[in-house]
Amino acid sequence: MSLDVYLYADAPPTAPNSGSGIFIRRNGQTVEISREEWDRAFPGQEPVFLTAEYGINTCVFESNITHNLGKMADAAGIYQALWRPEEIGLSRAKELIDPLRLGLERLHATPDSFKTLNPPNGWGDYDGLVRFVEGYLGACIQYPEASVRVSR
Repeated sequence: MSLDVYLYADAPPTAPNSGSGIFIRRNGQTVEISREEWDRAFPGQEPVFLTAEYGINTCVFESNITHNLGKMADAAGIYQALWRPEEIGLSRAKELIDPLRLGLERLHATPDSFKTLNPPNGWGDYDGLVRFVEGYLGACIQYPEASVRVSR
């Protein structure tokens, strides 16, 4: 199971996504990889490409992370902002910027203390949470007026 986060723009983005459209699960997250990465990892196999028509879907950011990192997020002070933003009155990306930035600062300040909270089953880890928060924060900065949706 995972936490899925989405940012929806009130208007379509100015340009379509220029990514590869190739997604895999890695370390408890869905990540986009390049065609070159795919070919190295899966020689001789063709990937399935995900595409969308420009202007049809206004989702400007989506990401997910394993629920196994909830305790670590809580220790960093960002569990509510990530998993339950509606319960603390956060509905726009701009409202997540300060909480995510502070949580990321906490994560960077004492990485060893957070690494002790890595799930024992190996599904998710400190580095994955940091990348997730960095990506989400970057999207919130890029699309401050986007609405926030989560699925847990």
